[in-house]
Amino acid sequence: MAYYIATTVQRPFDRVLDEVIEHLKAQGFGVLTDIDVQATLKSKIGADISRYRILGACNPGFAHEALKIEDKLGVLLPCNVIVRETADGRVEVASVDPVVAMERTANPALAKTAEEVRKRLSAVIDALARAR
Repeated sequence: MAYYIATTVQRPFDRVLDEVIEHLKAQGFGVLTDIDVQATLKSKIGADISRYRILGACNPGFAHEALKIEDKLGVLLPCNVIVRETADGRVEVASVDPVVAMERTANPALAKTAEEVRKRLSAVIDALARAR
């Protein structure tokens, strides 16, 4: 089973990044963190990689609900979404699959919340795939 949900599009990187943030917001998520992996690896170890961002997305209502069920769940939060340039110049957007991530807790009480979060993250990915 894949641990992520993804699509690859043929649009400029910055435009796709903006679209991801916009679609996350429409699904009730905010972006808590924005890690520029390309810049970090360049400055820390001199590595040159393609553009790569990690967005830490959080839906506060679902996070609160899940933390009430499993108090150490913060180790799996927020939901990471990556935006990265591929070798052929396209842009891949991928999100963690929260259902797979929550299975690690072995707590079936999280299943309903994980399914709803997956539905919303999938809607983000689907919207990006449909956009021109």
